Amino acid sequence: MLPILLLLLSALSPALAWIPVEDWESGNVTASVGESGQCVCHVYLPETTFPADRVEHMQQVSKDLILEVEIQMNKIVSYEGKLEVYLKDLKDLTVRVAMLESSADNYIKLDFELLRIELREFEALVSQLKDSLNSSLPLFDSLYIEIRNMTLIVNQLETYDKSNLEVIRIEFAKLQKKLEECQKEQEFIKPDIGNCNHTGIMSISKPMVVQLNAHLNAGFQYGGWGKDSKPVRGYESMYFYGAYSGPYVYDFYLYSNYENLILRSAFKTHDLPNGWEGTGNNYIVHGNTIYYQHNTPLSMTKLNLTSSKYDYRVISSASTKFSYSYSGNQNIDFAADENGLWVMYASEESKGKIILAKVDEKSFGIEDEWNTGVFKQLAGNAFMTCGVMYATRSVDLTTEEIFYAFDTKTGEERHLNIPFQKFQEKYTNLDYNPTDQKLYMYNNGYYVSYNVRFDKE
Repeated sequence: MLPILLLLLSALSPALAWIPVEDWESGNVTASVGESGQCVCHVYLPETTFPADRVEHMQQVSKDLILEVEIQMNKIVSYEGKLEVYLKDLKDLTVRVAMLESSADNYIKLDFELLRIELREFEALVSQLKDSLNSSLPLFDSLYIEIRNMTLIVNQLETYDKSNLEVIRIEFAKLQKKLEECQKEQEFIKPDIGNCNHTGIMSISKPMVVQLNAHLNAGFQYGGWGKDSKPVRGYESMYFYGAYSGPYVYDFYLYSNYENLILRSAFKTHDLPNGWEGTGNNYIVHGNTIYYQHNTPLSMTKLNLTSSKYDYRVISSASTKFSYSYSGNQNIDFAADENGLWVMYASEESKGKIILAKVDEKSFGIEDEWNTGVFKQLAGNAFMTCGVMYATRSVDLTTEEIFYAFDTKTGEERHLNIPFQKFQEKYTNLDYNPTDQKLYMYNNGYYVSYNVRFDKE
């Protein structure tokens, strides 16, 4: 009778079906006949509650672990690219050290010092990468050992440099002179940010060349780079970059700080959608918004970097016939200074002379206009500082000069002669940034910047 009861119980209660047969046969189930002759079964079950909450917890933990693994894998892929760049730089240094080993007498003290500086910078980069990865991989220890070995070789080779003692003394004297010049340039390092208590630009520093563009492509000669001229909170250190092989605008790259700009590690990329592509390269970032030129129709266009929303305003009098001398399509030029946002263009009515206009940021319209006396096609570029427009032109292959100024407060114009060096002959973007009082130039594919010195007397 017991086997029949087992079948009945299993059919009536599926939850009982998983109980081992031996438990049924070991006294956990008893059977008897009731008063009315019916069959009565007594079942004594062990703990049968299924741990559903524990299974659910394990599933959630599993999902979290999978997500964490994906995050770490993405980090590894990202840092693998950076590590390749570092390894290439290290290889270049290795070649240079090998050259020193083969002919140390042909090098002077300054070469050794520059090598040491580069080795220290490389060691710092590797340390930063190691901290970012939070890793103790043997690869990093190997890099540290190789860098230190190279440093020892450089130090040792320097002691053998006996034949160039007089050259070293001369170079050391030059270096001392440069240090004295650097001390005089302290005014550049600590500018009076945000103030216009001066009479205008007095001089421009020597160019500071950062590196080739983020595409590492010398063919990307048209573009621009720089910082937000009115940054929002949290983005004070942000840099932007955009470039192409022609005078067009298709995308922008944003970097959280200077280090990520150097490492070409953008935190965001804006690919301009069909119909919103730009032309010319006189764009800027102001108030977390990119202002650039759009040609269909010819208009001021802006892209809000937070909302990714686009907007445009047509300048009816602006003409496409007048561009700066270094490249075509430079018809609408945006600028920003301590007084706000500006735009410059030329028209048929102005006969090619630059018209300077103040932009109302809220309405995105023209607030006021001034007619200047400089022909746009004769200028290399133009920028604004403290309500004054400055125009530049070429002197020779390596020299540019600020030759014209127009003051919007007085309506007066001045002819100037403020020369400054170019890294290469042609450039497509030159803008002043009031947050650090620097000029940012995109010079034939390279990031170049200048400190601006104002006449405070």
